[in-house]
Amino acid sequence: MTTPRPSLTERRKAATLNEIALAAARLFAEHGAEGAEGTPDAAGAEGITAEEIARASGVSLRTFYRYFRTKEDAVAPLLANGVRHWLDELADGPRELPVPQALERSARIALTAAPGRPAVALDLVRGILRTARHDPDLLAVWHRVHHDSELELARVLADLAGTDADPLELRLVAAAANTGMRVAMESWAASEAPPGEAAGLAARCISELTAGLRLWTD
Repeated sequence: MTTPRPSLTERRKAATLNEIALAAARLFAEHGAEGAEGTPDAAGAEGITAEEIARASGVSLRTFYRYFRTKEDAVAPLLANGVRHWLDELADGPRELPVPQALERSARIALTAAPGRPAVALDLVRGILRTARHDPDLLAVWHRVHHDSELELARVLADLAGTDADPLELRLVAAAANTGMRVAMESWAASEAPPGEAAGLAARCISELTAGLRLWTD
């Protein structure tokens, strides 16, 4: 079945969410730019306001609060978009690949810059994660996005595995792969490695965390 095209209202909402998320990410990332050995300006990050994010994204404060409960929530769409690309690549990838290789392949593609998906997005994620080390509310958003992605990953894996798959095994694989992606991004963000190295690190972490699990090879 062909997926219905989003309505004009839905597309406008998505564009607004994206603009707000990018503005919020840039502001938070500015306070995580000191480097792996530096200490981000936690006080400055706390000083970022919803008003500032709204102004930077060209929307009213009322519009901001229509979509987001807190200023930290505003970065969630940007983080979720990266996860969504990983899951889409996994779902649409070659069905003949064993699940471990499919997970690694999709992670590499999702974290590799391409037309329409510049590496600057990874730099924003790096800044957010560096700031989040000193901002519990921002860190909570990061963990919430990954919790949601783990549940969605289990659903994608269930489709790949077929009806005979053990539901517990699906959750274990999803948890291991999702944790691998999260740890890879956090480790990469804390380093000075260029964006191009994030993909290889993610594939390595996913491979090592799923190696001890019984995976499908059909």
